[in-house]
Order: sequence, then structure tokens, then C-alpha cells
Amino acid sequence: MSFKTDGQTNNISKVWSPDLGNGYYKNPIIFADYSDPDAIRVGSDYYLVASSFDAVPGLPILHSKDLVNWSIIAHALTRQPPYNIFDKPQHGNGVWAPAIRYHNNEFYIYYPDPDFGIYMIKSKLIGGPWSKPLLIESGKGIIDPCPFWDDNGRAYLIHAFAGSRASIKSILLIQEMNKEGTKIINQGQIVYDGHQKDPTIEGPKLYKRNGYYYIFAPAGGVPTGWQLVLRSENIYGPYERKVVMDQGSTNINGPHQGAWVTTQTGENWFIHFQDRGAYGRVTCLEPMKWLNNWPVIGIDKNGDGKGEPVATYKKPNVDKIYPINNPQESDEFNEGALGIQWQWQANPKPYWYFMNGSDGCLRLYSYQNPDSSVTNNLWNTPNVLLQKFPAEIFQADTKISFHPNTDITNEKAGIVIMGMSYADLAIKSEKDGNYLVYTTCIDAANNQPERESNILKLNSNTIFLRVQVYKDGVCKFGYSLDGNHFNYLAGKFQATLGKWIGAKMGLFCTRDAKTNDAGYVDVDYFRINKLLK
Repeated sequence: MSFKTDGQTNNISKVWSPDLGNGYYKNPIIFADYSDPDAIRVGSDYYLVASSFDAVPGLPILHSKDLVNWSIIAHALTRQPPYNIFDKPQHGNGVWAPAIRYHNNEFYIYYPDPDFGIYMIKSKLIGGPWSKPLLIESGKGIIDPCPFWDDNGRAYLIHAFAGSRASIKSILLIQEMNKEGTKIINQGQIVYDGHQKDPTIEGPKLYKRNGYYYIFAPAGGVPTGWQLVLRSENIYGPYERKVVMDQGSTNINGPHQGAWVTTQTGENWFIHFQDRGAYGRVTCLEPMKWLNNWPVIGIDKNGDGKGEPVATYKKPNVDKIYPINNPQESDEFNEGALGIQWQWQANPKPYWYFMNGSDGCLRLYSYQNPDSSVTNNLWNTPNVLLQKFPAEIFQADTKISFHPNTDITNEKAGIVIMGMSYADLAIKSEKDGNYLVYTTCIDAANNQPERESNILKLNSNTIFLRVQVYKDGVCKFGYSLDGNHFNYLAGKFQATLGKWIGAKMGLFCTRDAKTNDAGYVDVDYFRINKLLK
């Protein structure tokens, strides 16, 4: 499987850029679903990792020089273990909140799979190759790990628990590891119980400053919670408690779960997410300062030591001014690899696609879902190629040429808005030719069937498809036979969440019949642009 990696030229988004160009930035710094972010600085470079659940490649790694302008540079997981499990879609499972650290000239990522335990991978280079995932602690419901190497060389791991698997939550536990960070060496102990004051405390990050151990951890639930910090002079506690950021008077709800980062010039910043419904968990940046050995995150308007998020703020003071750079979105498919922003719904097969460089296109082959019990919708279809929503308002355009296998019918290829409910606009092969069809599947996550309607019979195998995304995730589909004049379908589709993720958009090519050869679709491009009114 080949994806573009680092070394790309700067990408400037047409739909969302946080850099205001005047020394200030606006939140979110990434208007895309990079949930549960963790970040570090190595020299003058900043690296961010995020949850990826069952999407492959997984564990995205983003890079920045100034904490405002980010690009995707790699994925640490090219396939997700256990491979026999993740060869099929496993919505909501897989990679939950990871942590990244740089220790002994190596990058370490610890990530939890709530059904199997905590894995560790490492690499001398941020772009990989990354080591094979090592299961350092097996068990159900062990989540949100963060490693910590103390001044004396001893190593520890803090983590939380998912009630859905462990039958307990709202507690944090610290265990000791061997100094290499590859093995848990004691049973550990609970260091904080949040049941009374901080329910659903999770996502802990462990730091040390001025003789204090600090645990940064969100509590109160994703949409409505707050950012908590605990401190102690002993790693096992007892810990003092302080809420250091909440929503306050802002419209940034549930501001929590993230990373404390110090710039090379000595400034302190905090990266966190905000739940935006169908758009997923977008990434925000807050100024941070220390007062009486407690952090204050955001702006403290009333002087009580508790901050609230900023909408705009002066950019971090790093070594120099860097150009605008945003996470990758559009793909012309002119190179020998997929754009790094793309992910499949399961571990991919090499015969799902071909980078047809001679024609400058992506070729997707139709694929029959091997599990006949779940073929009635795309929710359980592994070969759906998707990327995140990049802004609140935008449009996606693609041009496809469909080449079905004439020995069978019901091959289908097109553009899709994917979530627990989804909609797609596609070409479908039938006995008397190809048809443009519009399909919706409401409550696809519960295996509900699709509702499909024919739009028109096609005289050409080439068509231009478009989806427009309006405020609140309202979507409108359109098509063109010449690339200039677009016809829009009546009615609109409401984009919905996936399982723990925001809605996604992308491409698919499927069939429901067995055959000795697959048809295919050639995709000329996939472009993200400003919404055309």
C-alpha cells in the first residue's frame, strides 16, 4: 500500500486556514476530526498524533513549525492488528487516544485498543518505518495511555479505563515499566478517583515541573466537560486537584484532552479538541501560563486561576515566521501514491486500487464484500476510501469514468458522505445500461437497507459529481455531463457522526455478484473548493 509521505510542498486550503496573516491565528487550528490529540516538540519541530479507530492507514502524524500551520506527514500504522479482526470494518474500535514522546533519540507512540490492551511502537525517524506494534499490557477497557520517563531513569505508564469494556471508569492508574518502556513490571495503583467531582476522567498526560508531577486530564464528558490538572510531589500521590479551563462564556464547548507544549522560546501552549457534532473533534490551540505552580489555560478573565478558550490570539513566538500550511485535502491522482489524507474502512487489499499514472487517475476496482450477511450497505464495506471534512462549509468535486464488467450487473461507483447514516451519488450498471443513482441509508450502523432512486440513464460512462456541505453538515448533491452546468438533486442530506468520529467523504466502487474479473472506475481528481452559491 503506497501513500504520499513528508517532503511535499506547502498546501494552502481554499476552505479553512487558521493563520490570519497578521501575526494572529483563529481557532480551530485544524478544522478536521483529529480527536484526542497529543503533541510534542523536538528541536524546532512539532508533531501531533490523534485517534484513528478502525481507519487505515492509522495513527496519523501531523507536523508544524509554529503550532498553527499543520500538515499530515505520515501514518504510524499501515495495517492494524489483530489483522484478522481489522480486515473488516470495526467502527468505533481500534486506535483510541494515543500519546507520543521522544526518548533516547527515538519516537515512541503508545496507543490503546479497548478490546485488546495497550500497544507500543517506536521509530528513530518520525516518518518511519515504525516498529511492529508490541502489546505491553493486555486487557479489555485499558485506554488512553501516556508514558513518562522520570529524572532517575525509571519509566511509568498512566492510563484510564473505558466503562464499556472494563465495567469501571472515572479512575486513573499508574504502573511502572522497564526503562526501555517495553514491559509493565508492576500491578500499579490508582492515583485518582474522579467519581465524585470529575466523572469520566480520562485521557491523562503525565509531566514533571519544579519538583511536581502533573497529570493533565479531561473530565465531565466530551461535549460538556472541563480540563483538570492534578499535582503531587510523589508520582503515586496524593494529588491536589484544580480545574484549569472550561467553556466559560465562549462557544468552544467541552474544551479538554490534549497536550502541553513549550516552544523553543519558552512559551507555554495547550492543544486540545472541541466536539463539533457531525464535523467530529476539531483541534484548538490555547495560550498557557504558570501561576503558583499551577497552569492556567486560555484567558482567565476573572482572575480565579481558571481560563477559557480563545477565538483568536497572537501566534506562538517561535524562531521565525513560517508560511501558511494546511492539512492535505484535494488529490489530482497524478503521482504514484494516494494522497496521505485518504484512509480505508479496514485493512486494505492490494487489488482494491491502482494508481494509473499514465492516465493521471486513481483506478478503483469493484469489490464484493466477502461477508454476505452485511452486503446491504456501505457501513460494513471495507473498500470505501474516505477523508475527513476539512471545514464547516465547502464543496467536493470529482470526475469519474465507469467501466463495469458487462457480464454482471449492479456494479456501482461514486461519491459518498459517510456516517452512521450516509448518502451517495453514483453510476450503477444495469442490464440495459448505466444509470446515475442517488442512495441514502438512514441508520446504516444498525444494518438498515439502502433506498436507491434512478436519476437518469447515461449515454456516457463519464460524469462529474459534486457534493456541497453547508453549515451544520447539511449536504446537497449535484452532477454535470459536461463539467460546466450542474444539476442539483431535490432535497438535502444531513451528515451524521460515525462511531466516535465525524462524518467523512470519499469514493467507492462495489459489486454484489461473484465474477472472475472486476469492473472499475477511473477517478480523475477529487477537489475541495469554496462552496459555490
